[in-house]
Amino acid sequence: MISIIIPTFNNLNYLKLSLNSLKKNSRYKNHEILLHINNGSDGTLDYAISNNIPYTFSQENVGLCTSINMVSKIANSDLLLYSHDDMYFCPDWDFALLNEVNLLDHNLFYFSGTMIEQKSGHITFDCGKNYKDFDEKRLLDNYAKLSFYDHQGSHFAPHLVHKDLWNKVKGFSEEFNPGIGSDPDFNMKLWKENVRIFKGINKFRVYHFSSITTRKRGLKKNKGDLTFLNKWKITTKFFKKYFLRSNTKYMGPLSEPDKTILYHLGLFVCFLKRINLIIFNKKSI
Repeated sequence: MISIIIPTFNNLNYLKLSLNSLKKNSRYKNHEILLHINNGSDGTLDYAISNNIPYTFSQENVGLCTSINMVSKIANSDLLLYSHDDMYFCPDWDFALLNEVNLLDHNLFYFSGTMIEQKSGHITFDCGKNYKDFDEKRLLDNYAKLSFYDHQGSHFAPHLVHKDLWNKVKGFSEEFNPGIGSDPDFNMKLWKENVRIFKGINKFRVYHFSSITTRKRGLKKNKGDLTFLNKWKITTKFFKKYFLRSNTKYMGPLSEPDKTILYHLGLFVCFLKRINLIIFNKKSI
């Protein structure tokens, strides 16, 4: 069983679509779905209650990181999958994911899916820009035919970790609320705990409506890149390039970065950016 944790903020139509896809397209039927409901005045709270979906609740939007940390505390499985409420899970996503877990004899892993999006993502394939014009049949007829590969350096949802590892790093860092930059920060915390398997699984596919929640009008965004730079002394771009080797084919567990001339030049640029941040308190990098 997997505990699937989904934070949501008045996004009921997308949430229903996501939950229906989990019900319809999961190979195994014993997964646990858990919500953190922020506000829920759009009917989300009533929907969870009427459908007996376990949840945690906050009257106001407490941010992505706090939401995930709150709902993770009621999870019963040793495997925690964090997902957004605007993701449609393609068939047998869990079969592909659990196959990877079962190949290992340890819990030092971070597995994530392969995103299909209308205009970006790992795979660009248009099945609709919102829930109203979503073409489910087009997606189900084609998702398995779309060419991609297992990829290295995954650093975003939906992602799976073991609960022991989650507890060891204390979940998401809440200084990244409402959420920008929280994924690479979480990955860095895992790196510090000797996790070297950061694998995006090709056959674990989701259709993503491109961060509907974070694009809500009036939702204040955080300066996640600056927070990451100040905390870890390097930029997220440097971390993804030299540590995670993001957006390359998966070739096995990662090793320490190669300390090439370009690595040291990049490290020096990170140093200059941090000095600039400290001295001038810049609002952007």
